[in-house]
Amino acid sequence: MFYEALVAESRRNDSLDDVRSAALDRVRWLVDLMERQRTEPRWDAATALRGPQEFERIQAIRAATQAEIDGRLAAASDEEGRAAALCLTLASRFDDTASRRYDSEIETVISRVDGWTPDEVAVLLIRVTEFDFGFWAAGPLGLALDAAERLDVDGCRAVAPWLRHAHAKLMSGDAPAHLHGPLAKRLRALLASVDEAHLPEGLIPPHAPWAAALRDRANTVPTPELADFVRHLGGLSGPRPSQRWRRTCRTLMDAASARDLAAEVLRALAEDDPLCSRESGPPTCWSSSAYHHHYLVHQNDGDLARGAVWAGALTGGPTAVPYLGALALRAGGPRADVVEDLKLAGAAINALAEIDDPAALETLWRLQSQIRHRALLKQLDTALVTAAARQGVTAGQLIERSVPGHGLQPDGSLERELGGYRARVTVEDAMTVRLTYTGPDGRTSRTAPAAVKNGFPDELKELKALAKEVRGTLSAERVRVEALMSAGREWPYDEWCRYYRDHPVTGTLVRGLIWEYRNVEDADGEWRATAPMAEPPGEPERVRLWHPIRATADDIRTWRERLVAEQLRQPFKQAFREIYLLTPAEEETGVYSNRFAAHIVHYRQLYALFKERGWQANFLGRYDGGHDGKARAEFGDGEWRACFHHEPAADDDGGYAPEHAATDQVRFERRAGRRWREVPLSQVPPLVFSEAMRDVDLFVGVTSIAADPDWTDRGEDRYAGYWRTATFGALTASAEVRRETLERILPRLKIAGRCTLDGRFLVVRGDLGTYKIHLGSANILMEPDDAYLCIVSAPGKGDGRVFLPFEDERLSLILSKAFLLAADTKITDKTILRQIKRGA
Repeated sequence: MFYEALVAESRRNDSLDDVRSAALDRVRWLVDLMERQRTEPRWDAATALRGPQEFERIQAIRAATQAEIDGRLAAASDEEGRAAALCLTLASRFDDTASRRYDSEIETVISRVDGWTPDEVAVLLIRVTEFDFGFWAAGPLGLALDAAERLDVDGCRAVAPWLRHAHAKLMSGDAPAHLHGPLAKRLRALLASVDEAHLPEGLIPPHAPWAAALRDRANTVPTPELADFVRHLGGLSGPRPSQRWRRTCRTLMDAASARDLAAEVLRALAEDDPLCSRESGPPTCWSSSAYHHHYLVHQNDGDLARGAVWAGALTGGPTAVPYLGALALRAGGPRADVVEDLKLAGAAINALAEIDDPAALETLWRLQSQIRHRALLKQLDTALVTAAARQGVTAGQLIERSVPGHGLQPDGSLERELGGYRARVTVEDAMTVRLTYTGPDGRTSRTAPAAVKNGFPDELKELKALAKEVRGTLSAERVRVEALMSAGREWPYDEWCRYYRDHPVTGTLVRGLIWEYRNVEDADGEWRATAPMAEPPGEPERVRLWHPIRATADDIRTWRERLVAEQLRQPFKQAFREIYLLTPAEEETGVYSNRFAAHIVHYRQLYALFKERGWQANFLGRYDGGHDGKARAEFGDGEWRACFHHEPAADDDGGYAPEHAATDQVRFERRAGRRWREVPLSQVPPLVFSEAMRDVDLFVGVTSIAADPDWTDRGEDRYAGYWRTATFGALTASAEVRRETLERILPRLKIAGRCTLDGRFLVVRGDLGTYKIHLGSANILMEPDDAYLCIVSAPGKGDGRVFLPFEDERLSLILSKAFLLAADTKITDKTILRQIKRGA
């Protein structure tokens, strides 16, 4: 009989056995109905063969029994209802088939009845804590707490041991975060009503290094004020606390004299050793224990850690900034030494936004160039907008005003005297930051002398760290200033001088670019461009960055000739920048462009280039939604967004992730509040359209298999037709600029007499043959029959003897091959010689 089995299974040989037995006796009718349910026919594979009528019959039988149970429970008195809740709780885990079977009935009864006794609540708590708190077991605890919360203080005191046990079980279990936080908060409130000074087991993690200061204080000086403070920290469930939470935090922190404690916990999170999965278990319930990794905070301790971050920020102010920045980068950076924790990193980022100090703004600026995760970048954007609104400026203005100067002089240098040697950190150009040492004899070296290494190790370490930071700032500023090419922004001249021209880091970039000025006396609003390094004429009032799309063909040609003649190398491609105008075909398609569609690209290389250029993209793969690729990037100061669609190539079977992808449409969207709205191409500003299409051209040009010189040597027929068509096809805008650049450079080279430009090719005449180098792919054909010549250059190798007005790896590769083939009699590589002789 089910009743006898349930009574036997419910016995624990403790003082509450009589309570359990009395409850089962009181609702014997309920036990009989549950037994009937267990013997009713079920819908399974065997009964499915009997057809839909059998299904309806079974459903009717089961519905009738359930209706009788629901009716009796609804009519039960408080005493009978409490007994029914105990009975259902005891039976809900009777065997595997009944797991969580009665949760809805238990919830209905507990929400309706009153008069709970401590013994009855204790029975509920004991039963629900007999199982691991995974996803399914955490819910019943909430039902037991519904009953516990109706007890008075004496009743809570009576069940306190079981509440403490439930809290410890919850903190060591794997309950999902959306259940864990609210349940822990309820348990702590019940326990605090009994003993304000008691911190329940598990609230402070027992082994986490970052919580050591909290543990020591709680063990040595336990006070009600400290307990209130720690409970308050553990009650923070979101990334950004309310103003009320912050005010309460300051009050409780002062009452507990815990300002130094909060600062120490923040420092430990940023600097101390992480937890090890082998010693402390995985950080989350879904993490595999089979892999060895390190992490900062266990999932169950996340609320407490985030609360401690905010407490440290509230009490530390400017002194907390270095730790908040380090924690954000440690928990959310691309090269972190621990498993990423986006919530913890987000808390540090949001806390930085609330600190009204220039160092906090510099840190947020630096994090923008160091963090790659899309969710954190959004939080960074929000943090910058928050900080900008507090100062009454735009986010863009705040960023440019927050660029660190690192204590450098206006010329971008800093000097230190180290025992007779002069150490100097210098921003030499847009790509280079050097640390040099000048001795008493006036000789300069890039290697630290032994006297400096041995006599000033700390100062040397500090200077090397400074040089590294300046390199990071210079790199980030190069990216930021180039992004302004799509913004069309204007600056008051004085403001531009302060934050751009005269900045010790940014100024190095700015002085190598072409800028346009509008003078006070120019009533017609005419803009006049000034050469790099030159002072503007007259009295400038406004400044903007020059872009070739706004210039005439003659002006563009003049600037390009001047850069080559004066050998001025720009921080990024400006005068020689490609221009992409709307074509008739794109005007006809309306909302999308097929200009770069139907190309076959190396997918992983494409995905890496997305990240490098700041585009956000989902990763293609064999999962739901992994077939449709969409890369997105913002332009025009964040008001416009380009979307580049792609998908796995048709014949690709590269496993989980495709080896190759096929490119598709480019579409544009405009920001509309917090949403994006797709717009026709004709409404996209020319600057935005040109800059976005330039990026897409780069993606295709670099990653296309047409640029792979040894593709034909793989012995595959896949995409062979595309490769033959694309590798020597029409020139793109970037290849056209390459051709124009060669027109100016070739006459200055010693191989000029052996080189001519012929349409899509640079033709090189050697002694063994004549070669045609394609200006797009850099692949080579040999005359007279256009036989393919495969030359694979070493990565990163170019011809450093040739001045280029901008950085272009493909152009460097073309020139490197031209120099090699012009002197083909000096080639020693047998593979290349064999191909040349076969072609001849």
